Amino acid sequence: MALDKNQIAKRISQEVKNGMYVNLGIGIPTLVANYIPHGIEVVLQSENGLLGMGPFPTEEQVDADLINAGKQTITTLPGSSLFNSAESFGMIRGEHVDLTILGAMEVSERGDIANWKIPGKMVKGMGGAMDLVASAKNIIVAMQHTARDGSSKLLKECTLPITGLQCVKKIVTDLAVLEVTGEGFRLLERAPGVSVAQIQQATEGRLIVEGDIPEVQV
Repeated sequence: MALDKNQIAKRISQEVKNGMYVNLGIGIPTLVANYIPHGIEVVLQSENGLLGMGPFPTEEQVDADLINAGKQTITTLPGSSLFNSAESFGMIRGEHVDLTILGAMEVSERGDIANWKIPGKMVKGMGGAMDLVASAKNIIVAMQHTARDGSSKLLKECTLPITGLQCVKKIVTDLAVLEVTGEGFRLLERAPGVSVAQIQQATEGRLIVEGDIPEVQV
């Protein structure tokens, strides 16, 4: 079965290491905050000016003044801080973010990412996406493997306006976990019950398959 959004987020949380500063993008990436492994300390950053985010709040914890970049209410942890967006982007552009987790509409086999605009559709703007992909030390993408019409989102070349070139390191989709290499997408793990053949059919870009591919453990 394909992974749902929470399972994608839970799998990505396994990539978060002790001591990291991590930026969570809008959409699926925000769910990673709910699955940070016990026993490790990480600092979650939001470009609107937050350090030290916790999991999403329960109804009793909701504070309308505390929101992430996606305008979702959040919780803060002891030691968290609030500051203006200029300082936040100073942190991002200064390369002080260890890991950025983003959503995407398309990723190319070289690691190019398109995640901010579909021509002809109204958008509010790029937000912090271009700064994040240009400055982060490591970028992991959370996305659906295919569009609603079944067409692949993992492509030889992106067709939508590019956000960043050759910057994505790893991708977790509803079907698979993949590493971006110089030769294409290396298949690392597959969703439970999903075959390598199904992943190959859903991937337009070059898919590298080496040995037996284990199932995702979530």
